[in-house]
Amino acid sequence: MSATGSTLARPRLLGRATVNAVVAISVLYTLLPVLWLVLAAAKNRDALFGSALLSLTDFSFGQNLSDLFAMDGGLYGRWYVNSLLYAVLGAAVGALVSVACGYAFDKYRFRHKEKLFGLVLAAVMVPQTVLALPLYLMASEAGLVNTFWAVFVPVLFNPFGVYLGRIFSQGYVPDEVLEAARIDGAGELTLYARVALRMLGPGLVTVFLFQLTAIWNNFFLPMVMLSDQDLYPVSLGLYAWNSSASVSPEYYPVVVMGSLLAVVPLILAFVLLQRFWRSGLTAGAVK
Repeated sequence: MSATGSTLARPRLLGRATVNAVVAISVLYTLLPVLWLVLAAAKNRDALFGSALLSLTDFSFGQNLSDLFAMDGGLYGRWYVNSLLYAVLGAAVGALVSVACGYAFDKYRFRHKEKLFGLVLAAVMVPQTVLALPLYLMASEAGLVNTFWAVFVPVLFNPFGVYLGRIFSQGYVPDEVLEAARIDGAGELTLYARVALRMLGPGLVTVFLFQLTAIWNNFFLPMVMLSDQDLYPVSLGLYAWNSSASVSPEYYPVVVMGSLLAVVPLILAFVLLQRFWRSGLTAGAVK
């Protein structure tokens, strides 16, 4: 090999080694907390506070799981069902609303369309914590505070989902197909439900996954809206138990076990829907 070829190969190898090192560090940074959570959930309280977390003894996974669903009269199971209702139902309805709004912004002409869409983009940049107090005041006027609807209704509209819905509509739904369906006599609602919505399937799944993750991890809004523990989602319930653990240490193992179970629905959702999610992200990136 010539000196020039050797000189070109060396930076290439160094660049590849650097990329591999960065990827390895990123993987460790992501997986080590998950590994700690799995190991901690399988240990009893003494091992959890001791230095035997990585040992092959003091396993108490079954007991911790039993204690989790028995603590406070099985309150965790109710929190889990609440989270599933808030997140799964809210993400499904919210994704349908967001994609429909994005489709309307893309395919229809109306006054001040771009100005209104600019407001949607501006709303993307507003932190959700800033909106918590106004939402609370509105829910209080409507008599919805400390009810299921106080948490469920605000998550149905997602400005970022509307933006994604418009991008997916531009990439997936050709105008020619819609015009052909109109010529065949299809009305606008039929056109959307039977033609456009089927083409928007991957985009719909992508928006659903984004909203599912956001709603499942939502903490501040339920904390502001709810005082009845029977209405708590998992995130707020585990926070309440963790706050009590300083006085009652028996809460620590169940909080860790509850945190482990809390990530299971998100993992399952991404594993089961990743094919649609990846195709949807690819379409949005190409567009």
